[in-house]
Amino acid sequence: MIKNLFVYNQKGISINKKSIHKLIHYLKQELNFVINNLEINFVNPETILEINKNYLNHNYYTDVIAFNYSEENNNLDGEIFICNEIAKENSKIYRVNYEDELKRLVIHGILHLIGYNDKIPAERKKMKLKEDSLVKKTKKLGDILK
Repeated sequence: MIKNLFVYNQKGISINKKSIHKLIHYLKQELNFVINNLEINFVNPETILEINKNYLNHNYYTDVIAFNYSEENNNLDGEIFICNEIAKENSKIYRVNYEDELKRLVIHGILHLIGYNDKIPAERKKMKLKEDSLVKKTKKLGDILK
């Protein structure tokens, strides 16, 4: 288990927390960062909508939100919120494995925390290529669903 990494899930959401720790351990080595404090929260659509409204002034559902509280991209202090139900819907829309979609969202959140951005098309393309590469590399780590 990684010190300073906390994985939470709302009632009714089953997550293999040990596998999340393995995934983050791999990403730490691959992307060269340390964790000061990191929370990864698996939440329902109502919670992600509330967070999106209250903190980002967006009135819509989303799959992942990351908050970076650090001034340094290689010393993580932040929170990631992932909506399982939206991840499940997206896996059907994009015809990908649900497990892979959840891993992609964890990876997406970490990439945001280390400085990647997806606001403009060129940055979004760069981030998506990195995500795709990391999802492929992490297939061997095991399932993150119970």
